[in-house]
Amino acid sequence: MEFICSQCPRQCAARRGEDIGEGYCRAPALPRIARAALHHWEEPCISGTRGSGTIFFSGCSLGCIYCQNYDLSHACYGETVSLERLRAILHELAAQGAHNINLVNPTHYAHLLPYIREHVPDGLPVVYNTGGYDAVETLRKIDGCVDVYLTDLKYRSPLLSAKYSGAADYFDRATAAIREMYRQTGPAVYDSDGLLRRGVIVRHLVLPGYSADSLRVLEYCRDRLPDGILFSIMAQYTPMGEALHRPPLNRRLTLVEYRRVARFVENEERFTGYMQELSSAQEEYVPPFDLTGVLPAENPDSPEGLSGNR
Repeated sequence: MEFICSQCPRQCAARRGEDIGEGYCRAPALPRIARAALHHWEEPCISGTRGSGTIFFSGCSLGCIYCQNYDLSHACYGETVSLERLRAILHELAAQGAHNINLVNPTHYAHLLPYIREHVPDGLPVVYNTGGYDAVETLRKIDGCVDVYLTDLKYRSPLLSAKYSGAADYFDRATAAIREMYRQTGPAVYDSDGLLRRGVIVRHLVLPGYSADSLRVLEYCRDRLPDGILFSIMAQYTPMGEALHRPPLNRRLTLVEYRRVARFVENEERFTGYMQELSSAQEEYVPPFDLTGVLPAENPDSPEGLSGNR
């Protein structure tokens, strides 16, 4: 498996071999994974009671200096596995009782979505859990492979997105992607247990020092995005990575900052979904990236199904 990649908005046309990634994301063509396990800290309609069957992919098409999964996104930590091993992981998560298959940071692995869709067992919904920097052209190619889009909308300001994520065009790309996601799924659809079967959730993480930009993001969502989209307003910002040395991102969000955003959301009927408590800003909500669920369960020391590289 080898190809020249143009999947994300960067269009870097890099060579990606089975275990070689020369592009911005540094990801090979085969999936590099850092963790595959049940996850209980997504939105309630995703995690449910048993957990979401979450696969954390390594590498990233963004460059967020505050990423909570910094070792994955920046250091590309993980293990490269075969497609056969990926299929086994899908079945193992289903056997553990996962409500869905949750692909975290799948933008640079969009080429695997048809394979994943084909091999997801028991009709489980596929969740595309993305930072939002997605190309509409790529999303159109995976139409029918995704049931739930769980996407960020991080910034309105191109100056902020360039400074903190290396992508001045983030807002335009992310909002165009959200419209395409909604075209594919339509309004939110739940099952009898209140779990999301189809739809789009737009997440917004409030950053310390930038609540004014958060309000601009939410004003756009209120005025310009289609009805039927769910929103998740997040207060869980915790300084990590390069952000530990970059004020104002080197501190937690203050109560005053978050209340400013929360009041706006609470006063607008347009927003349906979730709002985190400020107490959610805890490092323990970040799972350990220790290759849990990545190695073959029957013999963790066996090289079967693996092709190397951490």
